[in-house]
Amino acid sequence: MVEPFGKTTVGVCDTQPITSAGVQTVLGSSADMECAWAVESLDEAMRMLRLQAPQVVLLDKALCINSLFHWMVDLRSIANTAVVVWGASLTEAEALRFIQAGARGVMRKVVEPETLLACMRAASKGCMWMEDVIFRSAPRAVRHSHSELTPRENQVLALVEQGLRNGEIARELGIRPGTVKIHLKHLYEKTGMRGRYHLALAGLRDKGLLTMTA
Repeated sequence: MVEPFGKTTVGVCDTQPITSAGVQTVLGSSADMECAWAVESLDEAMRMLRLQAPQVVLLDKALCINSLFHWMVDLRSIANTAVVVWGASLTEAEALRFIQAGARGVMRKVVEPETLLACMRAASKGCMWMEDVIFRSAPRAVRHSHSELTPRENQVLALVEQGLRNGEIARELGIRPGTVKIHLKHLYEKTGMRGRYHLALAGLRDKGLLTMTA
């Protein structure tokens, strides 16, 4: 880990050597960032993290989503390293799942170099950062305040933001899954959100927990 006010160190784990080389070049061109190491597998990344934990690690979605989730859980026990996930393509559901699993940044591989650096800087400071375009009709504003929601709707919203599914929400609140659907319908109507992914995203952003950029 670098000393305070030093360069932000980044570990790169990408399946494509040419892409990894490009990231290293971008990091090397920055005055405040540097590549600590670059590997091609999650096992190698974990080994390197144990030897030299960078402030941020960039992970390729192509390494397998489920493997990434397990890897991120293991990471928490050994290092306070921020995770950024990127991929050639990302769905709304995938992006939100990564954020809910603890990733500090989510973006596509077609981003401009400055956008890549902006994401790394935000992640290294503990902020959550997401590329806006990942969400096809990303919400620009939330049309409610929590005071306009019923207590139960606020409870459902909080659990949606945590990534719980309808059945899990029902068990948590001691209500029927059908009742959860009714509460979600009311939440969509009050917020103007078109689905649970946008609802969760808007909730996180409304609380100042997530920064999105075009």
